[in-house]
Amino acid sequence: MAKKNKKNKKEEKAKEVKQELTAEEKIAQLKDKHLRLFAEFENFKKRTAKERMDLYKTAGESVLTALLPVLDDFERSIKASKNQEDEGVALIYNKLKSILETKGLKAMEDAVGQELNTDYHEAITNIPAPSDDMKGKIIDVIEKGYFLNEKVIRYAKVVVANS
Repeated sequence: MAKKNKKNKKEEKAKEVKQELTAEEKIAQLKDKHLRLFAEFENFKKRTAKERMDLYKTAGESVLTALLPVLDDFERSIKASKNQEDEGVALIYNKLKSILETKGLKAMEDAVGQELNTDYHEAITNIPAPSDDMKGKIIDVIEKGYFLNEKVIRYAKVVVANS
């Protein structure tokens, strides 16, 4: 009987050790799970903060896009009449342009003579190249392109020389 008690005690100790190991394993698993959830939550917070900033930057995009034709009309009006009587139109244009620039609107630089870049330009038509060095380059800009906080909101409509 004493042998059985010793044997039972050894078996019980072995079971307790196994249970302790499994308990330690469970603790390790729970710690790992906790760390993963914490990291996932931190990533979620960063992602939503970035999305909010992007939304804030482009919140007025539709309004600014709707105003671009008005800006174009002002530019055409100023080019068409170069007399002193239309100075008021130029003042209104400059004021509107400066307000839109404070909201993040930026005109693309003149693309004449540059290579066609489909990230910024939309080729409307091709014409024969006036010289060999102009092949594949932009000959004329029909409509200016615009950025809103580094995002293209209107591609420049351009005429490209055939190669």
